[in-house]
Amino acid sequence: MQNSPEIWRLVDAKAPAFFALSDRVWGMPELNYQERRSAAEHAGMLAEQGFRVEHGVADLPTAVMGEAGEGGPVIAILGEYDALPGLSQQEGVATPTPVEPGGNGHGCGHNMLGSASLLAASAVKDYLAAHGLPGRVRYYGCPAEEGGSSKGFMVRAGVFDDVDVAICWHPAAFTGVNRAFSLACVEIEFTFHGRASHAAAAPHLGRSALDAVELMSVGVNYMREHMPSTARVHYAVIDAGGIAPNVVQARATVRHLIRAQNLAEMWALVERVKTIAEGAALMSETRMTWVQLSGDANLVGNRPLEEAMHAQLESLGGPGFDAADRAFAARFQATFDAQDIAASYARFGLAPKDEPLSEDVYPLGSGTDTSVGSTDVGTVSWVVPTVQCRTACYAVGTPGHSWQLVAQGRAPAAHKGLLLAAKAMGGVAVDVLTRPDLLADAKAAFATFRAENPFANPITDDVQPPLEMAAH
Repeated sequence: MQNSPEIWRLVDAKAPAFFALSDRVWGMPELNYQERRSAAEHAGMLAEQGFRVEHGVADLPTAVMGEAGEGGPVIAILGEYDALPGLSQQEGVATPTPVEPGGNGHGCGHNMLGSASLLAASAVKDYLAAHGLPGRVRYYGCPAEEGGSSKGFMVRAGVFDDVDVAICWHPAAFTGVNRAFSLACVEIEFTFHGRASHAAAAPHLGRSALDAVELMSVGVNYMREHMPSTARVHYAVIDAGGIAPNVVQARATVRHLIRAQNLAEMWALVERVKTIAEGAALMSETRMTWVQLSGDANLVGNRPLEEAMHAQLESLGGPGFDAADRAFAARFQATFDAQDIAASYARFGLAPKDEPLSEDVYPLGSGTDTSVGSTDVGTVSWVVPTVQCRTACYAVGTPGHSWQLVAQGRAPAAHKGLLLAAKAMGGVAVDVLTRPDLLADAKAAFATFRAENPFANPITDDVQPPLEMAAH
């Protein structure tokens, strides 16, 4: 920890430019694999900061990578910048008020996520140069975390093969290093092919693909009682077959997101969902085809790195919110119900408090095996020792993927959480680069886990990047 104050000062000195980057990306919300302007903003900042920049990493048009330094260990700091559909919202407004009706919004805080990660990487670059240390720091600008699994495609392409440690973070309502747990997932589109006919004059000649979609949904709903309690299956009808009710729908597509506690459990559930789809096709006398769009492995923890990250956060303390931040957050907390706030604490295994913003650093390893989602960081964590922290950036109780989160994404509190995350990530990177024992311990823990847990990337060789998935 003796080197931490220096890296923290380097982060502080650069912070205003990266607050501005976060705010610009907030103002240009782009969906999976369409983040052309956001990726260009990150690539431009990398070049401005003196990184060697690579575009189109792993043949993904909106993936970028910047590297600095020579020799030594390779530290990857992971960033994201994709938004979500339907969450357009004016900043600072505590009622649903879209900037663009039906537009996109940064409802998961990825504008902050990428900016803080790039800020940390830039400060580490300067630290290496100032001390003449061997080592390389890389910023990976990763698109399409929200269902597009870019990191899985990047793992498949080998871009992490020479990385020693990966570091990342996520905006949250609380600060700390929680238990490494996420759900493995796969996203699959099922398309049913039927026969069109006049729905009144000759309905007996038609075979409805939309009927097949509805039958599949009924089957999956009946399956829910008989799957593991931590598993989740969600769906969205991508193509209902047209807008004319007097035409029997000849083609319809439904997208299913299937999640489970680990890859083996997930693949078993996938086979059951496929069987249900086949049954729906049989009942409706249609033909079914499917295509996998994406997939994430469950997250694997690394105790030595988690302890190092927790030590950084404890030394730094909370984000340093002031009375104005708390007043701002209280306006949004007033839009939540008691269940939202209780669930926010429960997700991290914390005791509820009466507070609009959390200033505490929660205990190492807090969290539960329920109320979690998926992340493509999970796939990285199976091939590289990986650590992730969370920092408080918005009001306690803020639902993820909500207009309320979007509205808070450019506030001073968001900047303070971003800054805290950058300092913690930069501090861990310097710890790894200057403490051979930490790097050795992290690698040993990773090797022990992998010796007992074989890995197969859920992004198999035949899966193509769903570059147009947002077009639906």
